Amino acid sequence: MSHLNLGMIGNCAYSALVDDRARIVWCCLPRFDGDPVFNALLDDAGGSEWAFELEDFARSEQQYEPNTAILKTRLFDRAGHGVEITDFAPRFLNRGRMFRPLTLVRRVKALTGTPRLRVRLKPRFEWGRQAPELTQGSHHIRYVGTRQTLRLTTDAPLNYLLDNTLFVVDRQMNFILGPDETLNGGIEDTAHSFQKETASYWHTWARRLAIPLEWQDAVIRAAITLKLSLFEDTGAIVAAMTTSIPEAPGSQRNWDYRYCWLRDAFFVVRALNSLSEVGTMEDYLRWLTNVVVRSGGGHIQPLYGVGQEEQLPEAIFDHLPGYRGMGPVRVGNQAQEHFQHDVYGNIVLGAAQSFHDQRLFRRAGLAEFAHLEAVGEQAFRLYDQPDAGMWELRTRARVHTSSALMSWAACDRLSKVAVTLGQPDRIRYWRDRADTIRERILREAWSDERQAFAESFGGRDLDASVLLMAEVGFIDPHDPRFLATVDALEASLCDGPYMRRYEAPDDFGKPETAFNICTFWRIDALARIGRKAQARDIFETMLARRNPLGLLSEDTHPHTGEMWGNFPQTYSMVGIINAAVRLSAPWDTVI
Repeated sequence: MSHLNLGMIGNCAYSALVDDRARIVWCCLPRFDGDPVFNALLDDAGGSEWAFELEDFARSEQQYEPNTAILKTRLFDRAGHGVEITDFAPRFLNRGRMFRPLTLVRRVKALTGTPRLRVRLKPRFEWGRQAPELTQGSHHIRYVGTRQTLRLTTDAPLNYLLDNTLFVVDRQMNFILGPDETLNGGIEDTAHSFQKETASYWHTWARRLAIPLEWQDAVIRAAITLKLSLFEDTGAIVAAMTTSIPEAPGSQRNWDYRYCWLRDAFFVVRALNSLSEVGTMEDYLRWLTNVVVRSGGGHIQPLYGVGQEEQLPEAIFDHLPGYRGMGPVRVGNQAQEHFQHDVYGNIVLGAAQSFHDQRLFRRAGLAEFAHLEAVGEQAFRLYDQPDAGMWELRTRARVHTSSALMSWAACDRLSKVAVTLGQPDRIRYWRDRADTIRERILREAWSDERQAFAESFGGRDLDASVLLMAEVGFIDPHDPRFLATVDALEASLCDGPYMRRYEAPDDFGKPETAFNICTFWRIDALARIGRKAQARDIFETMLARRNPLGLLSEDTHPHTGEMWGNFPQTYSMVGIINAAVRLSAPWDTVI
């Protein structure tokens, strides 16, 4: 069993992770990178959680309500008595605005018999260091901390909650946890109405997706998961909801992914765009524009906080044992200090569609082009300079092929935007720059010894990121050099269907697990070069590696098949969408 058999609920303001026994084991407030008021994911024995414990528990089953972010968990005891717990974060249009409160709704009802339940609700604050003070009202309990206070409003018996007493679930019970505010309406009416409106929102949202014929459930679940990774207030998209889930057992490769990487966000936007969901791109461009304008044509970090924070100092919290006891628990991310030159290409790629897409409420024009040109100038200035690369190597710098490739993409896309904007001088200017970079990459990244494009100029080590050459249109997939590169990468980086990031040891030694997005890049490359049957086989293997709710983390262990790394990983969910769109039979084969 994977320890990441978790479901995610959320509403683009906060999220929570629920395990297969309906325990909430992770929930950061008041935003994705905030204080985990439920932190049992990183402290299973003594951490904070919200559990519904069934007496004589025997088994559970769990599923999302189709095409929504509403999660249902059923618990059964040895006598066959059962309860159903419905979990969701309210999200729907109200008075012309999106209503997405920092409110968690849990609804419990008996399915059969007379099940007895214990409610164990124990939030903590300050990363588990502070136990809240409790105050009680007629239908609510307040959990008072130094910096935030939560209020549970419920129609369940408060004394049973406060004393952890087992009681019979003899009617529908509703639990609404959120800010310290009085509920406007009745408890049951509010929970029922929130659920109905939230279900309606997600059904409508999913119905508008332009999905492929095959693998529809997988694609819709991936799309909803990516949407939930959007912090709608600012438009930032986080790489994952967690921190410090190791990339491999006991590896110390424990990082905090609750921030916005410009690289990951571009891939999320592009995947959702491919399903005709352009609203996320419009939100993200609000955030990205702030970053670009503030940079003034200068250095841009590879990641920022969801509120544009530049400083994300990395600290280790020793008082938490970590995921399955495998510390350290890191908060913050030192990669904000890195120079990763592919970031400039990722910015231009993330914004390019906004110049060409006539559906958008606000299409980009000459003013936005001027800001992007400044980013392109930076890309051209730095494309052949050493950097930390997209894998964020902390102890070595090289001229990374993937960084030069994204710099080429910046210049190439700026030339195409200039066509749309009718700017002939700029078309030629950026085409010349793109051609200059392209010629350098083809000459200096190719390794005769390895018969492949290497990970750096003049290097010999192999790296899966060069597969992006075909994906961003740099090279014809049938070019003999690309075909040879695919073969070389398969020989050096693959464990069966799985693909590692690179072959050279890094700061922590040789990577042990396969990086899911690399496997998906391989699937894309195989499909483009005509090896579709093999691509489909690998894709089916990756679909089988998802947890029972259809979610993936960052890494897969090639021997155990277990999920490792932060969760749910947007990069991995992007891979599901891209592969399905690339490999699916067309709709006209059945209609």
